[in-house]
Amino acid sequence: MVGTLTENTLPLAALILRRLPDGGFAAREGGVYRPDATAWAILALAAAGWEEPALHAARARLAADQQLDGRLPLAPEHPEAFWPTPLAILAWQGASSFSAQQSKAVHFLLNNSGRHFPKKPDSPFGHDSTLKGWPWIDGTHSWVMPTSLAIIALTAAGSGGQARVEEAKRLLLDRQLPGGGWNYGNTTVFGQTLFPMPETTGAALTALAGQIAKAEVAASLAYLAKRVAEIRTPLSLCWGLWGLTAWEARPPAAAQWLKECWQRQDRYGTYDTVALALLALAWIARPGYCPILGSTRYSDSSANVLQENGLTI
Repeated sequence: MVGTLTENTLPLAALILRRLPDGGFAAREGGVYRPDATAWAILALAAAGWEEPALHAARARLAADQQLDGRLPLAPEHPEAFWPTPLAILAWQGASSFSAQQSKAVHFLLNNSGRHFPKKPDSPFGHDSTLKGWPWIDGTHSWVMPTSLAIIALTAAGSGGQARVEEAKRLLLDRQLPGGGWNYGNTTVFGQTLFPMPETTGAALTALAGQIAKAEVAASLAYLAKRVAEIRTPLSLCWGLWGLTAWEARPPAAAQWLKECWQRQDRYGTYDTVALALLALAWIARPGYCPILGSTRYSDSSANVLQENGLTI
């Protein structure tokens, strides 16, 4: 049994067990280090009240993998897979010892993009391919999730007003589906409108929160509010809740849905480290406070939210 998720317990105990001797975090129980798992674990533990000394080793492990140009790849032998870079920026946020590493990562993102090109008249897809966002893999097209993560990270690091970020926001709005929500990156293909996905919709809404008028994403908020009530998997549920929370629309039943998602480990097995961190962060999030965005864009401070809900450790 995985135990009960309550107001005073988070999936942090299981998360802490994934710590490795070098300070990083394993991707899953008994697994090996991954930078994305480490970054998400740092975000969850920091949001739950851990201070810099306890997180220093994990942040240093990320820094050890940073390339000279500032990117943080999924693995040193695959520098083209630089999509964990925004996660590293978020993990280093607020840690003065790693301000140089964060600045290098910010510079890298601001000077790199997905592959963009003029749209041909007979193009099979409907979105504007000239707009620059960010890709999963260097040299490929920009997609919704890595673009959203980059906007979130750059905004948190104080670079949200850069022209490069403003163009990426336009990309997200261009990729929004006519009926609301976002697919992974396309809108229409060969004249067929694609279906929205809760995780990409939540990520895009989180990235755009406080940046545009609510009317521009009203249909997406309506889609997500309905869809998130039907899902109990960590990736989709947590991103969906963040997207709604960032727009002050967190559903009253969110806590119950997270408990149900947590209990599904009894049936399907223990979640990986990223999923545990997502659940912890989604549990902490409240209207007015979304941990991955930071408290500066909201009225309530993280300290107040944690104190009110007994979530310090």
